Amino acid sequence: MAAEKAKKGVSLTTLILIGTVGGIVFGSLVGPWAANLKFIGDIFIRLIQMSVVLLVMTSVATAVGKMDIGAGKMGFHTFKWIIVFTVVSAFLGLVLGNIIRPGEGIVVANAADIKPPAATGSLQETLLGFVPVNVIGSMSAGAMVPCILFSIFFGVAMGAYTRTSGKKVVLEVMEGINGIIMNIIKIVMNLAPIGIFCLLANVSGATGFKVVIPMGKFLGALLIGDLIQFAVYGPMAGALCKVNPFKMPKKFAKMSIMALTTTSSAICLPTKMEDAVTKFGVSRRVADFTGPITMSMNSNGAVQCYVLAILFISQATGVVLGPYQLGMAILLSILMCMGTIVVPGGMVVTYTFLATSLGLPLESIAILIGIDWFSGMFRTIMNVDVDVLIAMMVADKMGELDRDVYNETKTVEYTQA
Repeated sequence: MAAEKAKKGVSLTTLILIGTVGGIVFGSLVGPWAANLKFIGDIFIRLIQMSVVLLVMTSVATAVGKMDIGAGKMGFHTFKWIIVFTVVSAFLGLVLGNIIRPGEGIVVANAADIKPPAATGSLQETLLGFVPVNVIGSMSAGAMVPCILFSIFFGVAMGAYTRTSGKKVVLEVMEGINGIIMNIIKIVMNLAPIGIFCLLANVSGATGFKVVIPMGKFLGALLIGDLIQFAVYGPMAGALCKVNPFKMPKKFAKMSIMALTTTSSAICLPTKMEDAVTKFGVSRRVADFTGPITMSMNSNGAVQCYVLAILFISQATGVVLGPYQLGMAILLSILMCMGTIVVPGGMVVTYTFLATSLGLPLESIAILIGIDWFSGMFRTIMNVDVDVLIAMMVADKMGELDRDVYNETKTVEYTQA
């Protein structure tokens, strides 16, 4: 009984970390023979791939369908800042990825054997290609931009139908399909430690312990990106809201520690909303509105990570991305923030989706999965803390920011705000 309890206590994250370290050590010791294990890792990646299209489409359609588009001024300012922060973070990831070049130092695939991304035509042809003629055909071909565009239209129409008819059956069916696909991903993720072990054994069998270097560079790029964003966004929010930004670090401490330790924006939501009211002076009305929305859609920490991951994959496999592919990298990364994948290992789905959409090989995904828990720390702290900055700026525009609370000359309780 005790052994069974202990077994249940080992988390998937721990097992993935064990598989990561074990794969690197095993491959480095065994050498080229470890390539014989690669097919097992490939099976794991294919099991993830088989659900990606449906998971992304149902996640996006459900997220859009459940949005309240009639929120007026508060909604406008909330989405305005979400878009601003997301776009800035995406471009920051692009700049850091090209300066730090985290994927260099190893070669996990031979660039000569890789089919380059398809050449593109004119701008008109590119935009025309975004609109599906047959969404089933787009799903079959794995053309994700047309699939996402259809999902957005489907979500908007589904939300309108739900509000006008009062019937939630379509939304519930879509949520149900999404839940089933998520359960499939959860089942497949139980194989992640084995799959990652085999994939990293193959990589380290060819490169040795050098595989650790790009891991550190990737995490370092995320850390630098977070520091730059905090250094810019904090003073900007302070200036717009006419408050002292140097008081922010202490106010952020509790939610930041929770973000670092849980790597979950959902778990941080109650603390984030309470601290926004009691420490930052945001009204309860604004906090209750912006909190859930920014949790789902303000993924500026994640979008920086997505863009860096795309550059990491291209650099580690020797595939050079042109201006079109880089633009698509930013666009797809931003779109992925709309339908956040909340299952354990959701980043595996995201990395697979992004690589497949841009015609990049999947061999280097195992490296990113192996350090995903650490990446999650940097993603989550950025997401959560910027959520509060958005709440502050929205409250300021609505005339509902209490500067006395922010300056600690007045105290309020969240339940009484």
